[in-house]
Amino acid sequence: MKKLFSIVLVVVLLVSMLSLAGCQAKTYELAMITDVGDIDDKSFNQGTWEGLRDYAVEHKITHKYYKPLEVSTDAYLSAIDLAVSSGAKVIVTPGFMFEEAIFIAQDRYPEVMFILLDGQPQDADYNKRIEKNVYAVIYAEEHCGYLAGYAAVVDGYRNLGYQGGMAVPAVCRYGFGFVQGANDAAKELGLAKGDVKIMYNYSGDFADTPASQTRAAGWYQAGTEVIFAAGGKVGNSVMSAAEAANKAVIGVDVDQSAESPTVISSAMKGLATMVQYGLKEFYAGKFPGGQVVTVGAESNAVSLAPFSTSKWKTFSQADYDALFAKLANGTLAPEKDNDRTNPTELKLDYVKLTFVE
Repeated sequence: MKKLFSIVLVVVLLVSMLSLAGCQAKTYELAMITDVGDIDDKSFNQGTWEGLRDYAVEHKITHKYYKPLEVSTDAYLSAIDLAVSSGAKVIVTPGFMFEEAIFIAQDRYPEVMFILLDGQPQDADYNKRIEKNVYAVIYAEEHCGYLAGYAAVVDGYRNLGYQGGMAVPAVCRYGFGFVQGANDAAKELGLAKGDVKIMYNYSGDFADTPASQTRAAGWYQAGTEVIFAAGGKVGNSVMSAAEAANKAVIGVDVDQSAESPTVISSAMKGLATMVQYGLKEFYAGKFPGGQVVTVGAESNAVSLAPFSTSKWKTFSQADYDALFAKLANGTLAPEKDNDRTNPTELKLDYVKLTFVE
């Protein structure tokens, strides 16, 4: 009996050790590294993650996201190191702030493929270089920002606001497009110069803070009717202020209509679309690395939220389709930020723009 018990004990221990080894050896083939926001930010991180997750679930591929300990190139690289050590074959990084980390990682891990959204690899001195294991996607945010500004004015709003997050290129492009769209709509409607007013600010972060809510509340109290919030969880601050003031919000990156009844539409980027395109090509043996692509209306990579979830009063589907077609065929070409952060440098003849430092 003792001998039988010993044999059983040995078997149990072996099974336990094998199970533990299996747990320790768990690998994840697809990975995403979050930027300064959270995976549930209802914006850039979440839209990117959902694209990777949905593809992975559909094709039964292991996947995981990693959140860096801080906002720094070293922290991003540490998260990439962890993903690679956990078996990642493709790593998706959302945001401009990953540019330096990917510049380094493309050489450190030449066998790993990287999909970089909203940027291109460059070092600390802004020297750009992209290797064959990096697919870099830059969105024409000025296109969907333009759509949002134009639609708001056509819909009858005359007092607008733009609340950006950090003044990184993508956020600036959103804002530059927004004010240009509002300006052109005012001109086409024959409004008097200055009839449309825009308050404009960068919060300097991507967080839901009392400061951002107070700022938005002040704008609403002073007469602002709708604020385009393009800054991750900064949008939550704006929505809270809008709910208290019974005013409107335009969301960003993804359809944010479910976040608040104040959201009348959202300026969207095809985050999931581009992530899934890169993954599909990778598994087909045709990873589109070594190139930086800019995608906008011409690629159906940007848009406003569907009319089924939007709350426009007079701006119609026909208005939208006609405007989108002009952006797609190049008839309309809003100015980009071109390393600028202050939109007062644009030629805005029909709107009164107040840039708040």
